[in-house]
Amino acid sequence: MTQRQILITILVLSLATILTRVLPFLLFPDHKRPPEFIQYLGKVLPFPVIGMLVVYCFRNVTFTSSPFGVPELAGLVYVVFVHRWKHNLPLSIVGGVAFYVFLSRVVF
Repeated sequence: MTQRQILITILVLSLATILTRVLPFLLFPDHKRPPEFIQYLGKVLPFPVIGMLVVYCFRNVTFTSSPFGVPELAGLVYVVFVHRWKHNLPLSIVGGVAFYVFLSRVVF
């Protein structure tokens, strides 16, 4: 890519990111109640999204050869255990990633 193409790509991606962050606040200001459909989506979508993230994280795990998915499964168990114990999402996620990286780089 040329320098100009890189600059245009960065500008377009930046604008798209800003737009997706600002648009909900423009469409649903504090004094205006969101439509029932949007409230329904806010209640039911987090669970399928988490499911898709779990599938995405485990898509390339090979259970038939060494290390047989042990670091990934141990990281998953860590995240679930710490989150059920402390109810602290950042601690669960950051700790789980650190635990997985430690297992995959140092132990296995």
